[in-house]
Amino acid sequence: MARGKKSSTAGNPSVTPLAVPGSARATAPLRELLRFHPGTPLNSLDPAGTPGFPGRGKNDAAEITAVVGPVLSEWQERLFAEGRSEADAPRLLVVLQGLDTSGKGGVVRHVFGLVDPQGLHLASFKQPTPIEQSHHYLWRIRKALPGPGMIGVFDRSHYEDVLVVRVNQLVPAGIWQQRYDEINRFEAKLKDQGTTIIKCFLHIDKKEQGERLLARVHDPTKYWKYSVNDVAVRHQWQAYAEAYQEALDRCSTDHAPWFVIPSNRKWYRNWAVANLLLEHLEAMDPQWPPAHFDIDQEIERIRTA
Repeated sequence: MARGKKSSTAGNPSVTPLAVPGSARATAPLRELLRFHPGTPLNSLDPAGTPGFPGRGKNDAAEITAVVGPVLSEWQERLFAEGRSEADAPRLLVVLQGLDTSGKGGVVRHVFGLVDPQGLHLASFKQPTPIEQSHHYLWRIRKALPGPGMIGVFDRSHYEDVLVVRVNQLVPAGIWQQRYDEINRFEAKLKDQGTTIIKCFLHIDKKEQGERLLARVHDPTKYWKYSVNDVAVRHQWQAYAEAYQEALDRCSTDHAPWFVIPSNRKWYRNWAVANLLLEHLEAMDPQWPPAHFDIDQEIERIRTA
């Protein structure tokens, strides 16, 4: 079970965490604005929307996100410090899901590039290897979970086994249908063991995806991102839309809710994920570990060394 929360040291000015100025804060908590409520049609949510953004648009986004960066970094360092001192320290898992070009890699670069990489564990789940296929589908997921004090980032995740597997009919429907409940139990257990889970669906529309694919074809520096299979997958747009709808409907729970991130605007997507991460870290409230040595004695030893 997760450990109890230690008493806060926030009353000491020397350890009071940095704060984001009100002008750079979301106009309302993104944990509420972006939370997916089962039964909501995904096609009713605007992929070009900017809910909660406090600025006037793209021109303000870089400056506002830059203000968030140092605060996010300090909270992440506090979490990492707890993990170095306590074996049962909490951990945080961010799941990034979305159709091709939705920006999973962009979020990793622009959001998680704001924090210390030694406190991050990134896992990218592509087509399973033969060894992975010989195990239960959650086997490779469990191996990649973040340790105490770490932030884990999943670029794709266990949800591939109710998305790609479903759309491409890789296993019978009777098998993948059982996985929704299994995933809910798996995530509930993670929560009980001290893992906070943030699941982000990066929501784009088909027109935006087409423009991004064309941009890759027209730019020699982007050829490496393009796969001829992208067009084949694009023909399956509706099937993936239905698969995502059911995954979010059945697996957005109190212990691990889904958040729908409007992602047509890359600047908003990055700002939103950064602020959603910040809100969760603030709620976790990690603290600097106390000294494990006699402070006065160590001061004297340093002075006389």
